[in-house]
Amino acid sequence: MDWKLEVITIPVSDVDRAKEFYEEKLGFNVDVDHRDGDFRVVQVTPPGSACSVTFGPTLNPSPPGTAGGLQITVTDIEQAHRELIGRGVDAGEIQHFVHGEPRPGPDPDRAPFNSFIFFADPDGNRWAIQERPS
Repeated sequence: MDWKLEVITIPVSDVDRAKEFYEEKLGFNVDVDHRDGDFRVVQVTPPGSACSVTFGPTLNPSPPGTAGGLQITVTDIEQAHRELIGRGVDAGEIQHFVHGEPRPGPDPDRAPFNSFIFFADPDGNRWAIQERPS
């Protein structure tokens, strides 16, 4: 039996600002934007992903900006970096790790799973983009 991660809920302070960031800056698809009185849920999905991200004013009791360890994989870290910067995301430079220490640029040998970009959403929820073989 497969166990598949379907949705991650993140805490945000401003649903409209978060929706704009994830849709316009990151290029995520908006799957749901539902309102019912004071209740609202937005669900966005990275292109090609089977796992979505949801947010809304009452969905996550954690303080906004406290989510970390959120990670997306891509097959070309340099293209992903160009896209993020081109869309206005305040993303860090590409880096890789040697013995647990960050070094600038992609892994020189393009070792699988060892090149990263780090950034945060407007609330400070922390994301990593990781290069992964196709």
